Amino acid sequence: MKTAEDFLEGQILLIDKPLTWSSFQAVNKLKYILKRKYDLPKKFKIGHAGTLDPLATGLLIICTGKFTKKITEIQAQAKEYTGTITVGATTPSYDLETEVDATFPTEHISEALILETTKQFLGEIDQKPPVFSAIKKDGKRLYEHARAGEEVEIASRKTTIHEFEITRIALPEIDFRVKCSKGTYIRSLAFDFGIALNSGAHLTALRRTKIGDYDVINGVSLEAFEN
Repeated sequence: MKTAEDFLEGQILLIDKPLTWSSFQAVNKLKYILKRKYDLPKKFKIGHAGTLDPLATGLLIICTGKFTKKITEIQAQAKEYTGTITVGATTPSYDLETEVDATFPTEHISEALILETTKQFLGEIDQKPPVFSAIKKDGKRLYEHARAGEEVEIASRKTTIHEFEITRIALPEIDFRVKCSKGTYIRSLAFDFGIALNSGAHLTALRRTKIGDYDVINGVSLEAFEN
């Protein structure tokens, strides 16, 4: 059984984040659970090693106490995701947070074309973060600019796709598994993949399965952790 001292000295907790929860909400929930159970001081440190969007599920690594110093090191490790790209339509946020804004033909999309197109995304690629993201520009987060209807010029950045595997094709849905470097936006990958297919696409499901050697298989739900 863990003690208050254990959490102050530092623990790494693997949480399987539920759908619709923000990473911030998940951290706050854990902080509340731990403070209530162990009567921890007000300034008790806790934080996550890598944000997951509310519409994504899966591995959220939480560090407590002195282990919050490990966050940067954990965040830098390669990440693995599984998910679904839906072709034939785009959304401003590149996922289901916003409504479809354009539709595209899909009749020409074959299994061979899909498998061939994945090769374009292997290795180092240039990627533009979605305009609906938490990156800051001119002191405001991009999604704040986007929701205010402001046009923002977003610079592309280098990212690395180590593995890109198609696991199921049932058009308009394409399931995938991706292993990528820190800072990769899977929503942008879905959007760019649609363009590369001479169509349009958006992300309709996402699950983070690994960060470095940490695996969601060893994670627990917030409910299980509380119990």
